[in-house]
Amino acid sequence: MTQSVDILAFGAHPDDVEIGMGGAIARHVHAGMKVAICDLTEAEMSSNGTVESRRLEAAEASAVLGLSARSCLGLPDRGLTGSADQIEAIVREIRRLRSRIVFAPYWNDRHPDHNACSAMVEEAVFNAKLRKYIPELPPVTVEQLIFYYINDSENITLIMDVSAQYEQKLASLRAYRSQFNPSSLTSDHVQTPLTDRYIERVEARDMLLGQTRGWGHAEGFTTKRPHAVTMF
Repeated sequence: MTQSVDILAFGAHPDDVEIGMGGAIARHVHAGMKVAICDLTEAEMSSNGTVESRRLEAAEASAVLGLSARSCLGLPDRGLTGSADQIEAIVREIRRLRSRIVFAPYWNDRHPDHNACSAMVEEAVFNAKLRKYIPELPPVTVEQLIFYYINDSENITLIMDVSAQYEQKLASLRAYRSQFNPSSLTSDHVQTPLTDRYIERVEARDMLLGQTRGWGHAEGFTTKRPHAVTMF
């Protein structure tokens, strides 16, 4: 069943997209656009939390941001190989949601799954327009593939003011209690880079980027193809 959306953002794990572009999502939803997130995995290899808790947290974050749809392809966490069947699963999601703009993680991140997700989505965007590839589904030509940042930022070429939506972004991140505040849920949590004031570091990054334009908070993006504008 197809459901057309304006923006489709892919992440390797639940919370990836919120970290990189939660503010941009909230801003576009406020403007009346339909936004969807597709998580490639259920993050079953996470040091804290369970598949079920991550699923509930993702649903809460989706409600905070006002998503039109959220899906999970159930690909193996730490097993994103870029195989033909994994690429096909992503293509099917692109064709199901028929988004004109697709987002993926920046391709040079410290987490291998983020890099794998980036490359796989880029390949799937190319395949999605080929009418002889999965011919039973109508092809989709994505107008632009845009990359967002999770852990590491470099080569930022697009910047968006998300000051007005920043509390929404923070609320969506706080929904992932098992990752960013596991001590509030269980006594057997383990320390990870995500449990060490990670949300504060994300906010500091977004504040510094916003400062370059005199904004409160900003999110950065980049593209590999020129991004078309009608006027300056």
